[in-house]
Amino acid sequence: MKHFVITLILTFLSFQLFSQIPDTFQWLPDGAGYRDVTEQGIVETALPSRQEKVIVPQDLLKKADGSPMDIRSYTISQAGDKVLIYTNSKRVWRYQTRGDYWVFDIAGKTLKQLGKGLPASSLMFAKFSPDGKKAAYVSKHNVYAEDIQSGEIKQLTTDGTDRVINGTFDWAYEEEFDCRDGFRWSGDSKSIAYWQLDARKIRNFLMINTTDSIYSFNVPVEYPKVGETPSPYKIGVVNIASAQTKWMNIPGDPQNTYVPRMEWSGMPDELVIQQLNRKQNESTLLYINTTDGSAKPFYTEKDAAWIDIKSRWENDPMGWDWINNGKEFLWVSEKDGWRHTYRVSRDGKKETLITIGNFDMINPVRIDEKNNAYYFTASPDNATQTYLYKISLDGKGKAERITPANQSGTHSYEISPGGKFARHQFSNAKTAPMQEWISLPKHVSIDPTNSIAQSADKIDAAKLNIEFFKVKTDEGVEIDAWMVKPTNFDPAKKYPIVFMVYGEPAGSTVKDSYGTGRNRLYAGSMADDGYIYASVDNRGTPSPKGAAWRKAIYKNIGTINIKDIDGAATAMFKQYAFIDTSRVAVHGWSGGGSSTLNLLFQYPHHFKTGIAVAAVANQLTYDNIYQERYMGVPQENREDFVKGSPITHAKNLRGNLLYIHGTGDDNVHYQNAEMLVNELIKYDKVFQFMPYPNRSHGISEGEGTSQHLRSLFTDYLKKNCPPGAR
Repeated sequence: MKHFVITLILTFLSFQLFSQIPDTFQWLPDGAGYRDVTEQGIVETALPSRQEKVIVPQDLLKKADGSPMDIRSYTISQAGDKVLIYTNSKRVWRYQTRGDYWVFDIAGKTLKQLGKGLPASSLMFAKFSPDGKKAAYVSKHNVYAEDIQSGEIKQLTTDGTDRVINGTFDWAYEEEFDCRDGFRWSGDSKSIAYWQLDARKIRNFLMINTTDSIYSFNVPVEYPKVGETPSPYKIGVVNIASAQTKWMNIPGDPQNTYVPRMEWSGMPDELVIQQLNRKQNESTLLYINTTDGSAKPFYTEKDAAWIDIKSRWENDPMGWDWINNGKEFLWVSEKDGWRHTYRVSRDGKKETLITIGNFDMINPVRIDEKNNAYYFTASPDNATQTYLYKISLDGKGKAERITPANQSGTHSYEISPGGKFARHQFSNAKTAPMQEWISLPKHVSIDPTNSIAQSADKIDAAKLNIEFFKVKTDEGVEIDAWMVKPTNFDPAKKYPIVFMVYGEPAGSTVKDSYGTGRNRLYAGSMADDGYIYASVDNRGTPSPKGAAWRKAIYKNIGTINIKDIDGAATAMFKQYAFIDTSRVAVHGWSGGGSSTLNLLFQYPHHFKTGIAVAAVANQLTYDNIYQERYMGVPQENREDFVKGSPITHAKNLRGNLLYIHGTGDDNVHYQNAEMLVNELIKYDKVFQFMPYPNRSHGISEGEGTSQHLRSLFTDYLKKNCPPGAR
């Protein structure tokens, strides 16, 4: 459930604009430099000299009508002679993952479009075959292969429909597993392995569009609600020459299991997959023989709560981290209570813990086999921050912090193959994003005059009066928090406080990075207007505080997280006499909207005003993958879903509520709004309600929408939780 966490949208950390569409920044295979898109086109830059070489001139990239081509992404063939360019992209649910693809021949300086005759902007995840002679892509839920020289297109699957999905995924797999690119070339370029999901087996959720025509019409979404079985999957291997698919014999019921990962194993005619059970608390790795379709399990893991998959710590769930010439692989697990990386033998029988210590590995950064080094991010002493660490790949020795000690905050790194160079980015809540190029392993700036160290005077330079601190609840739970005090703050006076909340496993709001403490929904300056702005980090958020912290929320969404937020707020009321407890407001979006509602309804004596956006008012309305992962299957523990749902407690509303939802929300369905409204009407509760017609979960579509939302938010807050000192 990739709920929006509004204050984190401003984060500077690099990320892929479209999940599984390659970033425009790419390291050269030998690690001696990088390539990226500039005004000149696609440019290679050598390091450390910074000498540039244009490999694809922008003036040669023109569409049929002569207009310039917008490079949204690109890939280079293994031989380095051709470039596959992605352009004219269109949105599929959350990301723009369909568009047009063109092949640029570097030597011949020619440009050729793939998929001629197929609908415009319908191609997905095009990629070269390893031998560079073909490209494969998905269009309209079918897989195609195209000969680059001749332009001959071969349709490899023919049964794709709006609900039989080949080579990509349904809504739930995309949203909750980050699965989008659903096919893989074999190493010999002779076949393609792909997923097929049969969404005919699940019910459509029908959204209603009432604004785009005089007569309303349905917008169906293949959406399995919690408690419903998922779309059954198949893994097929299609022969390019014959276009014949052989289906793999994967054990287990495909309507009660998931396969979120599948790759070629590096051995001839063999795949490796990860299979999860329906509750996602058992993981099994299997090798699949593609010749006879047989499956062999070799590594299993169980958890009392749930097991996360790769997309929880990397942007891209694709790939398998083989080392030692394919004899071993790296695997991430929380089996010892912390998120750690293990080195596992190919047969799964031997494993070695690499990231040793009582801390969480936050993100893998680079495997440097040549130098026996594993780079990763962690922050053992402060869960709000992120730093680069290095440890021996053989599991010996201790983790060494590489990030300079005098740069407190959040750091991200993209390290070159071979571990010689890195792009280093840094910010904290008071410091705008900064970037430099460094050499490793000593973390030395390539250009000292433009280094972050030379910009030390800019660190903590912002005027934002934010402080990070810890509070303890009455239950003894230590909570990270931040607070932005008003401009010209006077501790002898009392000020209203506004809490921004999220509270669920998909995100944390207490991070020492740029954007934290800034409210994009407020028109103006909250500090100048006399508000205290604050947030706290409850149990169940994905903070690097150990598995017990994160998994305390299992079967407890809407209860333990709400108790922690209220407990932290109560501790703050006791600790800070300048908080006016008669003026306490809370707001949140999506999961944060749910938390806002629950705080207003369960603790109305503390929270007087709330603005909730796109909330899950009834947990039984959300999708099965997210809700069952964190809450169990409702056929077994329905009472937990009911207990944690805001509509169960709506009768307790005492204060001021503004509820906001887009009627075209395919993620958290608008039905949540109407269920909540009905419940509030039932108990004669007065509130304000703003439906945004035909807007999706982000409520961004339509002229004037974002400004209107800010005006609405600000006006309601000022009227019901007046700003200023008293």
